[in-house]
Amino acid sequence: MVKIAPSLLSADFLHLEKDVKMCCDNADFLHLDIMDGVFVPNISYGFPVVEAISEIATIPMDVHLMIADPGKYISRFAKCGAKMVSFHLEAAGEKTQEVIDLIRYLGMSPGVVINPDLPVSSLYPYLESVDYVLLMSVFAGFGGQKFIEDTYERVRTLKDEIDRRRLDVEIEVDGGVSPSNAPALIKAGASILVAGSSVFKSEDPAATIEAMRQII
Repeated sequence: MVKIAPSLLSADFLHLEKDVKMCCDNADFLHLDIMDGVFVPNISYGFPVVEAISEIATIPMDVHLMIADPGKYISRFAKCGAKMVSFHLEAAGEKTQEVIDLIRYLGMSPGVVINPDLPVSSLYPYLESVDYVLLMSVFAGFGGQKFIEDTYERVRTLKDEIDRRRLDVEIEVDGGVSPSNAPALIKAGASILVAGSSVFKSEDPAATIEAMRQII
């Protein structure tokens, strides 16, 4: 069964506790987008918000770092209670393996992320080291963008490589994910779907989560 990770970037920040509890009752992970205004042209939220969320979270926090120096803050997110931490290959560069190792050393599940303009083959050197890979289906930095259609083929290509190596690595997809494209993403090989606007802007967020979860 597919796992759903609602992106709190699209939540109601005036009533964040309500939205966090709704996710904990209905979803599998809480997806936290951390933006620094440097690696991406936007700023989201930092440690005080993550710490507050951790106090009421009953499902794992899936932290997605869109920051210029991801290795610098890994230990802080571990102290905040994050269970999964992913970071951008574009940001870490030659330090990518070092950051992966640090995440795992601190007891969290490591993931590596790429934007739509990087080939999925750029992830291949790290597939033996990570628990999951995150394919952006929009460009990192802003919520509410339109889903990029060639994501399906990118997921298929990556899934084929993972299966060829007989690895237990999950594929997460983030950006413009909704009940309408979830079936094709799952068929292509995705197993974790990040959904922001499609969940929190729907009339019934819990029902939207359930609709995506039940797709076979």
